[in-house]
Amino acid sequence: MQDRLSTGPLQRLKDAQEAAADFRSPAHEWRRVFSEAWGTFLLVVVAAGAGVVAAQSGEISQSAKVVAPGLMVMAVIYFMGAVGGAHLNPAVTLAFAVRRNFPWSRVPGYIVAQIAGGLAAACFLRVMFGNIGLLGATVPGPGISDLKALILEVLLTAGLVNVILGTASGARNVGTNGAIAVGGYIALAGLWAAPITGASMNPVRSFAPDFIRGDLHTDWIYIVGPIAGAMIAVGFEWILKGGPTEAGSLAAQGDTPTKPRK
Repeated sequence: MQDRLSTGPLQRLKDAQEAAADFRSPAHEWRRVFSEAWGTFLLVVVAAGAGVVAAQSGEISQSAKVVAPGLMVMAVIYFMGAVGGAHLNPAVTLAFAVRRNFPWSRVPGYIVAQIAGGLAAACFLRVMFGNIGLLGATVPGPGISDLKALILEVLLTAGLVNVILGTASGARNVGTNGAIAVGGYIALAGLWAAPITGASMNPVRSFAPDFIRGDLHTDWIYIVGPIAGAMIAVGFEWILKGGPTEAGSLAAQGDTPTKPRK
């Protein structure tokens, strides 16, 4: 009987608890931070790079430019979301922390990693193609005031973060459905709003190319707007679903153990 219990449900539960404790060990934070830097690098290379390559070749349509970041985010969630949550966006990290799905002690490391990944991507594009196509920067469209651009970024980001929080909060929505929903929303937002603001929804995606090209005069829009929108989304999530869930915490923090199997 004891042998059966040792290999049965009780042992599996014990193994799962040990794996979760091992994953959350601070000793493995570097894996999560690296995943944020690498994932944000890939996102910014695609999101800003689409504009750069379009200016270089003239072969990329507006639709392709706005769909590409959504597909990249979906891919990153698939291959790396379980490592550290695949936030790729300071507004998302702050939303998860305010929602109490993510520890505040880990927020600075994630944001620094996201900024580093974004700047590395912008540097890569600058070295490869030169300072063309505004280096893929997001700027308000012709005739669009800063206030209108700000309001639209707040709205777009509120929707994005609600999709992220909502798909993270229930077990049936985690994984495949979450990746498709988040990537699809990013593409959809870009299809109708990119000509107005660039549909950034991400402070790092906008800051990195602007910093490298040396023009930060509209960056406040793409910092204040996404963060404000993310906080609105957190409030809406409380209205819709109440308090934080364990599934939401797993989605925000990742759940891949690092200890080798015996």
